[in-house]
Amino acid sequence: MKVICIGEILIDFVCTQVNVGLKSGVDFVKKGGGAPANVAACIGHLGGHAEFVGSVGNDPFGHFLLEGLQQYRVKTDYTQVLSSSTTLAFVSLADEGEREFTFNRGADEQLILTDSCIDTLLDDSILHLGSATALLGGHLFDSYLKIARQASTNGNLIVFDPNYRIDLWKNNIEQFKERCDEFLPLADVIKVSEEELVLLTGISEQKEACKILHEQGINLIFVTLGKHGCLVSQNEEQYIVPAYEITAVDTTGAGDSFIGAILYQMANNPDSEHLYEDKIREFVSFAQKVSAKVCSKVGAMTALPSLDEVFETKFIVKNLEK
Repeated sequence: MKVICIGEILIDFVCTQVNVGLKSGVDFVKKGGGAPANVAACIGHLGGHAEFVGSVGNDPFGHFLLEGLQQYRVKTDYTQVLSSSTTLAFVSLADEGEREFTFNRGADEQLILTDSCIDTLLDDSILHLGSATALLGGHLFDSYLKIARQASTNGNLIVFDPNYRIDLWKNNIEQFKERCDEFLPLADVIKVSEEELVLLTGISEQKEACKILHEQGINLIFVTLGKHGCLVSQNEEQYIVPAYEITAVDTTGAGDSFIGAILYQMANNPDSEHLYEDKIREFVSFAQKVSAKVCSKVGAMTALPSLDEVFETKFIVKNLEK
């Protein structure tokens, strides 16, 4: 089964100086990025079947990004090359890999999908909705909602990651929540951070907040807790899968690689009536190994491990109470 990842692909210009911020940083390296593109690259690099759907500029950055995805064995047949400039992001790093972002938005918002294109994409597919920019509006938002509604009608498995970025929404949090509310009832699975869980529900107690989301029809919830692991909520059972010991260099793409590894496993295992209930703990443990490897290097895509690298690395589980 293939995984369709729709949304932005962009250039991350990562500041090589740590703890200086974007205002003072002067040296940057070019890396491929964009949340759904990172997810697709993760799936492809692990050996899965991923299709990225988005738009880039007909410029050196756009061509660089498409060639990069293809190196990760990601199909790009439905990615559009437009006259607009490729979207850019500038990232600075602090201790433990924490980040500061600013975006220069371009071609990604102009994606237009036809009905026939959507029908072809959704054939025998899992749909992943993990774009950080799609909810901002534009043609991308229209296409995003259109394919999500069709996938729901078809009965495709839909995985939603809100990917909240404070730099994109600033004083527009209510609009972010309203846009998410259009997708939450369509989703079977969601992946959220601790901050996103509070934003979407208004509840700080995590297990209670998950219950609110389940009431909207979501069957499986992953709440990523950073160094504390991942809270899983499914079928009235809630538990934490602990994280692994790492020295974080760059957390860019950590969440994308996590959900990418989950999707890789879902697409490569027969579905069950209970949405992989007996396999989820194993899925999460593997995904956290992939994410740990990504955090140990700079760059969301360039840090992605192969399947062999994941199995060859020895990981130590953190012994931390949440």
